[in-house]
Amino acid sequence: MDIRYLHTMVRVKDLEQSMAFFRLLGLEETRRIDNEKGRFSLVFMAPPGQPECPVELTYNWDGDDGLPSDSRHFGHLAYRVGNIYEMCRRLQDAGVTINRPPRDGHMAFVRSPDNISIELLQQGDSLPPQEPWASMDNTGHW
Repeated sequence: MDIRYLHTMVRVKDLEQSMAFFRLLGLEETRRIDNEKGRFSLVFMAPPGQPECPVELTYNWDGDDGLPSDSRHFGHLAYRVGNIYEMCRRLQDAGVTINRPPRDGHMAFVRSPDNISIELLQQGDSLPPQEPWASMDNTGHW
């Protein structure tokens, strides 16, 4: 059997706000489809040099009020980062809540403007514990 990862699709309520969040993570737009007839936009964003690993942001122009609300069955998106402390500081400085701080120097969780859980994992070995992260409590859930 031949299988290949294509993308992860998430619905977004505010396309520009969601794109700004994923840009903070370092992703860039790789492809866009605006469908007039279907009244939706698909924006694919991926880490630089990795267009084969996108997240597909699906934006319905008329809103999602009529769609079932089953997003609780979606787990999370995961990204490896070069320095988890720097990434969390960058996100926090932009107003993003760090739901699960990188106390262990290895893993953190944040949420996008659409409440999508994002796992951040340190590349290579865990970094030594560092403040303020080491003593920071969890906020909300992820």
